[in-house]
Amino acid sequence: MMGDNSSAAAKHQNYHRQVLDFSINVDAQSRAGDSKCFDDDGRLKRTGSVWTASAHIITAVIGSGVLSLAWAVAQLGWIAGPTMMILFSIVTYYTSVLLSECYRSGDPVTGKRNYTYMDAVRSNLGGLQVKICGAIQYANLVGVAIGYTIASAISMVAIKRSNCFHASGGKNPCHINSNPYMIIFGVVEIIFSQIPDFDQIWWLSIVAAVMSFTYSTIGLGLGIAQVAENGKIQGSLTGISVGSTVSELHKIWLSFQAFGAIAFAYSYSLILIEIQDTVKSPPRESKTMKKATLISVAVTTVFYMLCGCFGYAAFGDSSPGNLLTGFGFYNPFWLLDIANAAIVIHLVGAYQVYCQPLFAFVEKTAKDRFPDSKLITRDLQIPLFPGGKPFKLNLFRLVWRSVFVVITTVISMLLPFFNDIVGILGALGFWPLTVYFPVEMYIVQKQIPKWSTKWVCFQVLSAACLVISIAAAVGSFAGVVTDLKVYRPFKTSY
Repeated sequence: MMGDNSSAAAKHQNYHRQVLDFSINVDAQSRAGDSKCFDDDGRLKRTGSVWTASAHIITAVIGSGVLSLAWAVAQLGWIAGPTMMILFSIVTYYTSVLLSECYRSGDPVTGKRNYTYMDAVRSNLGGLQVKICGAIQYANLVGVAIGYTIASAISMVAIKRSNCFHASGGKNPCHINSNPYMIIFGVVEIIFSQIPDFDQIWWLSIVAAVMSFTYSTIGLGLGIAQVAENGKIQGSLTGISVGSTVSELHKIWLSFQAFGAIAFAYSYSLILIEIQDTVKSPPRESKTMKKATLISVAVTTVFYMLCGCFGYAAFGDSSPGNLLTGFGFYNPFWLLDIANAAIVIHLVGAYQVYCQPLFAFVEKTAKDRFPDSKLITRDLQIPLFPGGKPFKLNLFRLVWRSVFVVITTVISMLLPFFNDIVGILGALGFWPLTVYFPVEMYIVQKQIPKWSTKWVCFQVLSAACLVISIAAAVGSFAGVVTDLKVYRPFKTSY
């Protein structure tokens, strides 16, 4: 009897063990299945690669900033101009590598993800610095939207003027108001801004990156052709000459403004974490971003050096603020039209790459504060074509993003000072977002002792970049003050 009870107990225990093993096996299979669709944070599997990240970075970096580099080199000369571009590229690459290490808090493989630049600052620095970072980052994103609206309008006007000039045989000066073209750009951005998330605009980034290479190559080719036609290399070792048109003080302001223009041309750190959050793993996300950053910064620096230097070689002291406008109405004018059209297409994509983090921040904040609001949380399913996946239209997203685009467009119409805006944006964003926060977060992340050799080197780098940013800001604001003396709101023509 005792043996029967013992046998029954053993069978019962064995049955439970089999059930437990089966449930563990099912759970493991379920987790394995989930791991194919979801990442360690429960979100859908990220699919970004070195190449998509590089496309995002190149889209953000080779923007309208490349067009002002010939002008920047003209202010600084053959020695300081190229030197500053190389120094900015080195600093940008180095601090971007530091910033990529801050994507995860703690362990670089399994640590908590920081989805945005502000999340990284919150995890590593916290307190008041988070609010300061947010204010600078989002103000800079708004400024970039304004700068890109102005740049796109200039290019559209250039196309119109070119065709008008050739149609009239050069008899009509073809002065054209830029406001209607800013409005056209704004309408296009309202449409594209309804794309919900950053990872859904990868195709737009690739198109924009191709366009950036297109107009940069055309600008470079025209610069080389102009140098060949001149039969000599224009410019001097010290840049634009002091004389009747440029005083010594004005020369200083222009040189400082050139720093801002170069800084703006390399400005993308403020969206690096957001780009990194689209990258799949393994390998480690920071490893992928280091490769993407190296590829992107190397490629853009080569283009910047070529466009800036050949532009200066072609025009010397008279190098224009926008390189492509410096070629006037030269033949083949259709080539310039293609270049300017490529700029517009590129800026449509770049606008979205820069603004998506701001869009996401506002919408996340709204959902957290009003979780029960159907206006904010409900998506309308709109079929785009029969049998296709419906588009999710959120009413809050539709209203707020449209209002944002309208506001930036109106401000652009009020302040159409391309070079000055570019300089101010570069100055205000470079030190805090590209240098200070990445350096300070890396120090905390890697627990670098205060007053150690490495810590002191980081502080020296940060201080040097702060001085450059202050100088650039002063020069750019001085330029705005000069422009405002002859400015008439909403009546700017080219």
